[in-house]
Amino acid sequence: MSGRVEEAGVADERARYFRRLHRLRRSARRWSVTAGGLGGAAAVLTPYAGLGLPDAAWAGAAGSALMLAAWRWIDLRAHAARPAPPPLDPAEAAARSRARLVATVERLPAGPNLLAEVRRARARIALRGTAAAEPWARLDRAALTLAGMAGRLTGLADPAVLEAAAADRSLRDLAERVASVERAVRLAPSPARESLAETHRILVGQLNDGVDAYERLVVAAAGYIAEDARPGAGNPAASRLTEATDLLHGVASALAELRAVGDPQRAPSH
Repeated sequence: MSGRVEEAGVADERARYFRRLHRLRRSARRWSVTAGGLGGAAAVLTPYAGLGLPDAAWAGAAGSALMLAAWRWIDLRAHAARPAPPPLDPAEAAARSRARLVATVERLPAGPNLLAEVRRARARIALRGTAAAEPWARLDRAALTLAGMAGRLTGLADPAVLEAAAADRSLRDLAERVASVERAVRLAPSPARESLAETHRILVGQLNDGVDAYERLVVAAAGYIAEDARPGAGNPAASRLTEATDLLHGVASALAELRAVGDPQRAPSH
């Protein structure tokens, strides 16, 4: 993300070139007019009273303006002699504008949450009409629920939270692969379609199993928080808390196995 923001912050070289060209042209013209006006005033006023202190001021101002005008024209010609940078590719210009917009929104108080919601909506639209759409929606709901509890899942629950984050990324990648294979099945010729359809069926099964396990993890996390916050003293409460913790770690271990199964390098091939 930082690379995209840095690229977006780079000014358009072509626009900067022409802005500087216009500034130099305006400056050269302005100083030329100023030098002409001061020089004309000095030429007209000096003969009336001879050379005095005011006339020296007029002449000095005219000479200074003339020199500045000459330097501006020299700068203008030197800059105009350089070739203008090529125009930006429309796709690159759009990417820079989008990156600038994203960077601006991220600086707002609610910006990161808004961008995350936009990305989730875009992903749902991309998966619409595929077998991965429904598991993706379930995963989204479960992930949002777990994110709301993350601040309370500390101590013994920390490893489970880290494993859940890794499983979330793995399951989303698996959902995208399911959608890609499904689209390929529609385009594949008849001899290859059966093999791809079988691969698609296996991937869909892995995705559903993974989302089921993730939802169980969220339920276990809620139970952990409930037992941790339940008032009372004595061994029964400690026992219930230990059971909830064991359940949480057990589901996390199952998610780790599912994440290994969902590894692209271990995906079934036919």
